[in-house]
Amino acid sequence: MKFLTSFLLLLVFIIVISAGFFGVFPSTETFKGSQGNLLPGSLAVLETIELGGLEQAILIRGKDLKNPVLLWLHGGPGSAQMPLAHELDAELEEEFIVVHWDQRGAGKSNHGGFWEETMTFEQFLEDSLQLINYLRRRFSQEKIFLLGHSWGSQLGMELVNAYPELFQAYIGVSQLVNSREGVEIAYEWLIAKLEEKGDQKYRERLDEIGSPPYNHNQYRIFASMVSSYGGNFDRSMSSLVLIALRAQEYNVLDYYRWIQGANRGGKPLHREGEMTVVNFREEIPSVEVPVFFFAGALDKNTPLELVEEYYGILKAPHKEIIFFENSAHTPFLAEPERFNREIIKIKEKTGF
Repeated sequence: MKFLTSFLLLLVFIIVISAGFFGVFPSTETFKGSQGNLLPGSLAVLETIELGGLEQAILIRGKDLKNPVLLWLHGGPGSAQMPLAHELDAELEEEFIVVHWDQRGAGKSNHGGFWEETMTFEQFLEDSLQLINYLRRRFSQEKIFLLGHSWGSQLGMELVNAYPELFQAYIGVSQLVNSREGVEIAYEWLIAKLEEKGDQKYRERLDEIGSPPYNHNQYRIFASMVSSYGGNFDRSMSSLVLIALRAQEYNVLDYYRWIQGANRGGKPLHREGEMTVVNFREEIPSVEVPVFFFAGALDKNTPLELVEEYYGILKAPHKEIIFFENSAHTPFLAEPERFNREIIKIKEKTGF
């Protein structure tokens, strides 16, 4: 993402001077019992597995191996969630075996063996399917819970549509519905905000890239302006960096890969012309698994009105939409306690 670029030199400086503190060998903290010993029946591992011919990193944490698996598909592409997990997931780890995966080209999976040419939607789907089946085998679970955020929600809907037998439920956080209409809604909203604030600088910048549709480079500029006006991320980049720098799971090189992958974003997916258009209202009007949409009222990246419209027409065995009134695109950052409670409720509603 473009707004990360301005932090690049600062982050490299912080990471280099902090190298002695954070160490060289990444790990994840184990669960301890009352006597300080390893908690029986728990699991906390950071490992690398091969997916789609590429070594990719996963973090698995859960206090009880009898709990169901919850796989988180992060956004971006490139916005690896793993370095934030230690701050956000403690409550979820009580109720699930929580799995974070640095997708190809993101975070720890953005290493020397990765090639941008392999960043195709079909390859991401294949990687996801291989990981899901690996987790099902490893934990002897016929079905898992799948959570997709933003870009991850595009993968998520495609997966539950194609392989419903693999999933206990699907949680779409900031669900992508129609990529072109979403940008058009955000564009009109941003113009209104700029006029209200008299922001001539940003208005001139917006005029330079014009109105949508956008190519990837234009969209990055546009998205950074939407974010500046509160329609995207709910926490400042500096606060997220401070959280990430406390992650035991990342070392100095991993932080560099994290920044690089986030700055690349999904550009290799859109090799020329307009960004890929997605329209789930027409492409996936029904699914065969329970669906739960988590929607931020302030979200202009995946606008609330489109999520509500899709929810209204989507056919599913069970469906719910949960609104986060004080959130934009990242309710797990804006309202983390409630976010986790709502996910745990879904576990209970589905019979666990």
